[in-house]
Amino acid sequence: MKRNIFFLLLVLSYFTHAQKKYPKNYFRSPLDIPIVLSGTFGELRNDHFHAGMDLKTQRRNGLKVYATADGYVSKIKVALWGYGKVIYITHPNGYTTVYAHLSKFGKGIQEYIKSIQYEKESYETGSIFPKEGEIPVKKGQVIGYSGDTGGFIAPHLHYEIRDTKTEHIINPMLFGLEVKDLKKPRIRKLMGYAIGNNSHINSGNTQQIIPIKKLNDSSYVSSRITAFGEIGFGINTFDRLGEALNKNGVYSIEMKVNGKRYYYHDVETFSFAESKFINLLIDYEHYKKYKSRVQKTFKENANKLSIYENLVNNGIIDVKHNMNYTVEIIVKDFSDNTSTLKIPVRGKQNASSLKRVIDTSGLKILAGNFHKFVKDGITIAFPKNTFYEDIYLDFDVKNGEVKVHEPNIPLDRHFTITFDSTRYRKKDINKIYIARTNNKKYPKFLKTVKRKDKVFATTKILGKFSILVDEEKPKIYNPNFRNNDWVTNLNYLTIRISDTQSGIKSYKAFIDNEWILMEYNLKKKKLSYDFSDKKLVGSKHIFKLVVSDNVGNTNTYTSTFYRK
Repeated sequence: MKRNIFFLLLVLSYFTHAQKKYPKNYFRSPLDIPIVLSGTFGELRNDHFHAGMDLKTQRRNGLKVYATADGYVSKIKVALWGYGKVIYITHPNGYTTVYAHLSKFGKGIQEYIKSIQYEKESYETGSIFPKEGEIPVKKGQVIGYSGDTGGFIAPHLHYEIRDTKTEHIINPMLFGLEVKDLKKPRIRKLMGYAIGNNSHINSGNTQQIIPIKKLNDSSYVSSRITAFGEIGFGINTFDRLGEALNKNGVYSIEMKVNGKRYYYHDVETFSFAESKFINLLIDYEHYKKYKSRVQKTFKENANKLSIYENLVNNGIIDVKHNMNYTVEIIVKDFSDNTSTLKIPVRGKQNASSLKRVIDTSGLKILAGNFHKFVKDGITIAFPKNTFYEDIYLDFDVKNGEVKVHEPNIPLDRHFTITFDSTRYRKKDINKIYIARTNNKKYPKFLKTVKRKDKVFATTKILGKFSILVDEEKPKIYNPNFRNNDWVTNLNYLTIRISDTQSGIKSYKAFIDNEWILMEYNLKKKKLSYDFSDKKLVGSKHIFKLVVSDNVGNTNTYTSTFYRK
């Protein structure tokens, strides 16, 4: 009897905990318009999972953004990239909410952060941590306005919920935010992987696309395959919510083999530290080549993601000769809309199957060791565990351009590339920089450190690299006033800046030799100054703008304006 009562209490405790795990009615919506998503939590992004929900703002900036519960502002940051203008609010229930890409902050917060910007004489503030209770907020208070700060992005609000203690990010939908979604996920591609050296799929020992057929809105079937040994699968899938056309991420992927679950993951929660392992969840090489993300339904040994549950043999299927298998991949969105792909597999050992050819002509890399290689005055150095597995690395130098393999292998750490700079004249040394030149038309500046006769940079992307010379000044153009204009009727002073080579590093603007705050819109390449920031004394004023690029080229623009 006692045993039965204990068991009943245990079951009741479990279900009570499950129901109370995330409070459903504690947080309100951060917007006062119906929620339409352009990005879901856990969506696959470059080198990371999407850490929140992207809420559409009707293609415009300036919608009111509300605190979703009582709390206090625990962090504010203004940055050109990343989250742009962002507010973090800590709540007494143990969670922190995040509101990113704002165009401006709400009353009180806006003045607070502007005073810091003027004190630092910088648009970018770094992370600001107000004291607990210094800036209290109430549920429903306007804390900011939606925008597009933080890069080349469209207007939207990025919203997160985090565990305050662990900093783990949690799917906001688990807290009761409602999003209209009646559409089932779509499955667009199926990949098969022969994992073992003696394994094969359809007589091949390499990864391959397996044709699939859509039967109806929720069912797919692949062509029958023959296989032997250890194999795995991967799918390209997406979800649409409501009438939005965005291809959003799915919530969970499950794989069953003859009715038994072999693989499962969902995007309930994860930590920022593990997000980089997305490059082992997806077929990274396939993505780099075709820009199509295929999620594997098996786990690589080096993959430390915590999103997996109860894997059997890490999701790898050991196919036996003359055995039949029905593999079922089940994809769900958060609203439990479900699509299923069935894969009929016949076990057949084929002695004449094509074997995988491994190119061993390169430099042998043991993942757990430090490696350093030198060629033609160029050095590459890889710390221990830069690579997830042992490989043969292609390293070559031609006409001053360095090739460090192909950019199709994910790295866990940065490696260093060093060039001998003695061939450059002293007057040119300050104008050189290291660039990633995988795309010849758009070389990518790498932060370059100069030491005597060497220059070096670090990166996590393999590929091609060169030393480039930048002797061009940044461009300053299109002010919204002419020299000696009266600008009494203008609310903002605007001007554009750009740099086509090493890129803009910094800018400083002054009126009458006093620093002014000019906000920088990266997408529009536009600086803007709000005349309401401070009262100007007199009617004649001198505007000065100094812009520098990443190698120190500087351009200065000076103009006179009049204002009552």
